[in-house]
Amino acid sequence: MILTIITFFAVLSLLVFVHELGHFWMARRFGLIPKEFGFGFPPRAWGIYRNKAGKWQQVKGKKEVTDAAGTVYSINWLPLGGFVNIGEDDTGVAEGANHFHNKPIYQRAVILLAGVTMNIILAAALISFGFMIGLPQVLEDLRPEAIVSNEQIQIVDVLPGTPAALSELKVGDVILNIDGQTFDKTTEVQEYNKTKEGQMIVYQLRRGSEVLDKNITPEVMEETGEAGAGIGIVESGLVRYPVPIAVWEGIKSTILLFITIILAFYELIKGLILGTGAGAQIAGPVGIAVITGQVARMGFIYILQFAAMLSINLAIINGLPFPALDGGRVLFLIIEKIKGAPVKRELEGTIHYIGFALLMLLVLVVTFKDLSRFGDTFRMIWKAIFN
Repeated sequence: MILTIITFFAVLSLLVFVHELGHFWMARRFGLIPKEFGFGFPPRAWGIYRNKAGKWQQVKGKKEVTDAAGTVYSINWLPLGGFVNIGEDDTGVAEGANHFHNKPIYQRAVILLAGVTMNIILAAALISFGFMIGLPQVLEDLRPEAIVSNEQIQIVDVLPGTPAALSELKVGDVILNIDGQTFDKTTEVQEYNKTKEGQMIVYQLRRGSEVLDKNITPEVMEETGEAGAGIGIVESGLVRYPVPIAVWEGIKSTILLFITIILAFYELIKGLILGTGAGAQIAGPVGIAVITGQVARMGFIYILQFAAMLSINLAIINGLPFPALDGGRVLFLIIEKIKGAPVKRELEGTIHYIGFALLMLLVLVVTFKDLSRFGDTFRMIWKAIFN
């Protein structure tokens, strides 16, 4: 449980901090002086800034900084990423050419979208590094330069109502042997199952760090007309490349993942609009914490993949044209460009607050569903933190 907690906070902090770092760096590039750039969320534990006399000065706790000539760099008590104050929420008169609201529209848009961009860059960097040290991949259509190790047969789908589902096989399980026989190819597993219709066989599986034995009786599958367990399997392994190729493969994989997740979001939103429901389970903070724990037990390289996937998800969600999100703020800039004048800041601020409230309501709903799905695991995590 301690590993789950540490991994969850480390991954989430990395993703949020890099996102805010994007806003901060681009704001500085356009001449802004952010009021504060913090690691973690307030309350502030400690900070440092350059005062108007040009000297570095410390600040602790909630003390207000009134003599800063530059950005306050702070460390805060809640270790969940970070934040940057660039003045985008200021509703008063924007004074000086270097205030956020006095910058050209394109510069403001670039600053707002810099966080999204940094999350995509982070995902590409993580995947590229993964390809340098060995990343779990399906062993199909690999480049000739690929160096493959730890080859295995892995379950990627479990059909409901089949012998495999009844025996509680899960996606991600690795087939070590069947009845003591090892197999190198998926076709060999399928052929073996065909000969065992109505007979109990023993699958030995690796699930994370556990080795499990599962009794399965193959039966004729409606989809194939042949005996089987009801699983989809692939040949997988750790794939690595020389550095230049690893970087290219990391960029390519990030683009493909980005497109895949965009299409998944499209199908999800379409289903909600048409009233057909969500086609996939949505995980909130509790669900992500539980999944993080499961991934952490699989090893560092899987955490790397998971962090890259979450980083892309964070980028896409923040890019949506919804109030309170970066994409929603850019939407107001587009409106400003079209009408030739900004939307009243008080009105825009109210809309963002309403959007934020709706997002928090969604988080609560998803968290409630997470608790019903992962309640036992979450209680274990809670006890590990507070007992």
